[in-house]
Amino acid sequence: MDKVVGQKRTGAHLYPPIDPFDQRMLDTGDGHSIYVEQCGNPDGIPVVVLHGGPGGGCSPAMRRYFDPSVYRIVLFDQRGCGRSRPHASVENNTTWHLVSDIEMIREAIGVDRWVVFGGSWGATLSLIYGQSHPESTAALVLRGVFLMTQPELDWFYGGGAGKFWPDLWAKFADMIPQSEHNDLIAAYHRRLFSGDVAMESRFGRAWAGWENALASIESNGSTGDSPASYARAFARLENHYFVNAGFLSEDQQILNRMDRIADIPGVIVQGRYDMICPPISAYTLASKWPKGRLVMVGKAGHALSEPGISRELVQTMDMFADKRDFLNL
Repeated sequence: MDKVVGQKRTGAHLYPPIDPFDQRMLDTGDGHSIYVEQCGNPDGIPVVVLHGGPGGGCSPAMRRYFDPSVYRIVLFDQRGCGRSRPHASVENNTTWHLVSDIEMIREAIGVDRWVVFGGSWGATLSLIYGQSHPESTAALVLRGVFLMTQPELDWFYGGGAGKFWPDLWAKFADMIPQSEHNDLIAAYHRRLFSGDVAMESRFGRAWAGWENALASIESNGSTGDSPASYARAFARLENHYFVNAGFLSEDQQILNRMDRIADIPGVIVQGRYDMICPPISAYTLASKWPKGRLVMVGKAGHALSEPGISRELVQTMDMFADKRDFLNL
C-alpha cells in the first residue's frame, strides 16, 4: 500500500475533494483579471499548480494531488481561460505575461519560495518560470513534458500523431482545404480569429476534439463533448501561443537554459505512450538536468487522470512532504 502522509487518500490514489479557504481575483494592470484560489493548510508547504493548454484552466480535481494537511495548494486560471477575464482574450497574453502573473500571485499571498507543479503546457511554463525565477523555485514536478519546439508541433499538427490515428487525423485535417494543409496551425488560426463566433466555436471544437481524443491511453479515440465556449477559448489560446512559437526567443530555449535550474530538484512523470507529447522530450530534458529524475509510466498516455500518472504524482508530492527542510521551505 502507498505511503500516506496525514489525511487518508481515497479513490485512484488521490486525496479527498476539498474546498478553497481563499478565492480572489487579481488585477494584472493591463486588462486582465486572474482567478486565484488557495486550498489545504494555510501554513503548509506552498505549491503552485500550472494547468495545461494554454487555455485549459484549473479544475477541482487538481487540488487532490496534495496532502491538504501538509500543503498550501495554490491554483489559478491563466489569462483568457477558466474564471479569469476577459474570456478567450489573447491581448497582452504571452508566456512572459504568465511568468509575471505567477510572480504577482506569489507576492500577493506572501510566499517566498514554492514547489512548482505543472503538466503539458503547464510543464513548459513551470520550466520557463523556474529558469526565470530560480530563487523562488524550491522544486519542479512535471508531467507530460512539452518543450515548445517546432518538432513537437510538427508531430502533433503536421501528421506524425496522425499516422497512429489516421481516422481522427482525417477528421481534423479535412476541416481545412487541401491547399492549406502545409500549415494547419496557421490555417486554423485564420478561422479561430475570424471574428465570426460561430465559426470560431466550430473550429475550436475540432481543435480541442483532436487533442482530447489522444489524451488518454484508455480513450480509444473518443473526443468528448466540450462546451463551445470552453473549446473556443482553449483553441484560440493554444493556437495563439503555437503560432507565436510560445513567444520564446529560440526553438531550443528551455534546453539551452537548463543551467539556470541545475541545482533545483525535480521529478518528471511521463507516459510511455503519450501521443501528444512524445517521451523523447522528457528523456532529453532529464539528460540535461543533474537533479531531475525521470519516471516513465509504462501503460499511460498524456492525461493527468491516467491512474499510473496520478499514482506517481501523488507519491512524488508525498515524498517532498517529508523533505520540507531539504526544500528550505
